[in-house]
Amino acid sequence: MRIGIVCYPTFGGSGVLATELGKALADEGHQVHFITYQQPVRLNVFNTNIYYHEVRVPTYPLFDYPPYEVALASTMVDVIINHDLDLLHVHYAIPHASAAYMAKQIVKSKNGRNIPVITTLHGTDITLVGKDKTYEPVVTFSINESDAITAVSQNLREETYRSFPITKEIEVITNFVDVSRFNKKPFDAFKKVIAPEGEKILVHASNFRKVKRVDDVVKIFAEVRKVMPAKLLMVGDGPERPASEELARELGVIDDIRFVGKQEQMEEILAVSDLFLLPSEYESFGLAALEAMAAKVVVISSNAGGLPEIVIQGKTGFMANVGDVAAMSSDAIDILKDNTRLEEMKQAAFEHACTFDIQHIIPQYEKLYSRFCRMEVPCI
Repeated sequence: MRIGIVCYPTFGGSGVLATELGKALADEGHQVHFITYQQPVRLNVFNTNIYYHEVRVPTYPLFDYPPYEVALASTMVDVIINHDLDLLHVHYAIPHASAAYMAKQIVKSKNGRNIPVITTLHGTDITLVGKDKTYEPVVTFSINESDAITAVSQNLREETYRSFPITKEIEVITNFVDVSRFNKKPFDAFKKVIAPEGEKILVHASNFRKVKRVDDVVKIFAEVRKVMPAKLLMVGDGPERPASEELARELGVIDDIRFVGKQEQMEEILAVSDLFLLPSEYESFGLAALEAMAAKVVVISSNAGGLPEIVIQGKTGFMANVGDVAAMSSDAIDILKDNTRLEEMKQAAFEHACTFDIQHIIPQYEKLYSRFCRMEVPCI
């Protein structure tokens, strides 16, 4: 099949999943065309089945804000026609679903083809941005006009139906992880640099927005640090980073925390880690937690959104109510003090992550795509 994938090219979960999906499909022999404004950060391999089409947005004095959606739709039309795509798979509703609808109508008027559009909902496109009254009518219309709709968790599916008058079936195809990528042996020299005295290593990775509750990460670590030697790696960047650094100074733990910024090689960081902290206010799925589990890292998280769908309480990690720093700190300390239990939970986390391995999920997308194949195109 010839598949167009439209996504954000950044470190966010939707862009990561879309890119990893495209790479896996290319490995299966499908021709994959990424359409976005810059090369996706995870698109770091050469494959003859992968194509990248940059969306160029002209700037004119007339426009205060460059019309990205129009440029995106035009680029979609160009790629669909010139590369004879079989379908478009757009990730994140805003503005990709609406741009895809526009492109679909243009292609139909130009050559009579009805290009199928599959929309995958990822989280904040529904729970945050999409609920804004400014965008809601367009979001609802674009989703309902998609030929198929998928959500990355059961929680997100239910949230979408609660928030929007969606008239079509939303299928759940969960996020996935490439277990072979994250199941790495720790690099001893790297671990020695981070924890020279053999301290336990905790890690958090996010875009440092308010919804991630990064201040809770620092508070949890401060409680752990009162009981035992430990280090914390803060991976990522965003608006809450300065405040979290200041909080670390106030709590006297700044010397045991490393703010390492955005990192592409998360598998190397997770390989030396013991606990992953994710006290988010909401996670539609929790891809970062799943990647940690695939690296044999125990998860301490909130019980928000889709996290209960991947974290098994007391087996692969522990969950607590949003903002319950005391409970999360207590669970973290209990695990880190018991090395035997820690190793058992690390193994359990890995085994559970294997059920979300990419090799189990790709066939679900191929089956979905095959429903929309043209008869003259071989369907896999």
